[in-house]
Amino acid sequence: MTQVVSQERTSNYIRQVKGSAIYKGFAIAASFLAIPLMIRYLGQEQYGVWSTLMSIMSWVVFFDLGVGNGLRNKLAEALAKNQLSEAAAYVSSGYSWIGVLSLLLFAMIAMTAFFVPWQRVFNTQALSNDLLRNAVLVAAFFVLLNFWLSLINQVLNAVQKTSMTVLGQLIFNITALLLVFILSKTTDASLLFLATGYGISMVVANLILSLWFYAKHRELRPKPSFDRRNINPLLSVGLQFFVIQCAVLVIFTTDKILIAQFFSPTHVTQYDVVFKLFSIVSILHGLVTAPLWSSYTEAYHRGEMLWISSAIRKQLKILINIVLATALVCVASKYIIFMWLGEEIEVSNWLILSMGLFVVISTWNNVFAYVLNGIGEIKVQLITAVIAMFIHIPISFVLVKILHFGMHGIILATCLSLSIFAVAGPIHVRSILRGQK
Repeated sequence: MTQVVSQERTSNYIRQVKGSAIYKGFAIAASFLAIPLMIRYLGQEQYGVWSTLMSIMSWVVFFDLGVGNGLRNKLAEALAKNQLSEAAAYVSSGYSWIGVLSLLLFAMIAMTAFFVPWQRVFNTQALSNDLLRNAVLVAAFFVLLNFWLSLINQVLNAVQKTSMTVLGQLIFNITALLLVFILSKTTDASLLFLATGYGISMVVANLILSLWFYAKHRELRPKPSFDRRNINPLLSVGLQFFVIQCAVLVIFTTDKILIAQFFSPTHVTQYDVVFKLFSIVSILHGLVTAPLWSSYTEAYHRGEMLWISSAIRKQLKILINIVLATALVCVASKYIIFMWLGEEIEVSNWLILSMGLFVVISTWNNVFAYVLNGIGEIKVQLITAVIAMFIHIPISFVLVKILHFGMHGIILATCLSLSIFAVAGPIHVRSILRGQK
């Protein structure tokens, strides 16, 4: 029986990777087509403001106190043990919790937005404070609505249907591309219009996924539920994920803010272009690692440690190709950017090389982080993430302001911060698997 379950898990993993690869290919194409449209529509400075605004809005997903990741793990565990009623209770509690939290967060943002000097936050005089505030409010509304609807992605991940989450990204990217194209042809440059169109695209994608999934799985449909017996297990696991998410928030999303403050919004555009280019490699790696999180959860609770060890070895072989792909992007990046965006965007070799190093370290980390996330052993990840969070900004300051490294110094600071887990993570995974065997 165990061998049959293992074979089915492996077969499903392959199906999810294949489906994800097809959807992701079209999603990447739509995303890359949208970027030059947005830059031409807004101009470099306004696009830098927009990119920074999206980074700030991405902070919202970290305010779920880890409930989303807690739901993913507990739902996968309950389904592995055939505890369907408990699985349904977790889904209902997760949606109820995030729904109330979204309303509270929007009320808080709406009340404080009128007292924030937004021109200073974005370091720009090209847009009025009132326009920036309105754009923030519109973006916040859609992001928080999507914050609630996007729980469908954690449910799909838990039932090992990760390719459907990638299909959601494809729907979002195509919708966004169409709306940006329409805006560029029918309106003058408007951050407010772009925020509205982008927000509608996010909501439409997750709404379609939710309607499809819960029509097929009526037993898991969410209902209003605030039973502490159901939410406490989500929080017990989720709070540890929340601390890690907060650390990730500081390490990753502050890069654009630091660049905007140390340099200018125009430099944010250069960073964003290079980041988007190298994200192709990260996305490809994500296609083969994302389905494994909940697979690790199921295998661990069934005691199938050999399957986990085998999966890790295969991931390390794949990582060799990821390193080669990163090197290829480093060599060809300037040519690709020229063909993609023309002569408008110029980037330095140091920016390219430092971004390549970042991709290699982060993909190496993900191989082991997904194992620890799946089996719920995340204390080492938590400790190293907190340390990285506290050293990231000081290292960025030293490299940029004292050693005069330039914009790439901020990316190098991120690499140094991530290097702690790059050493500790593999050691911890190895010790856990040896102990369980």
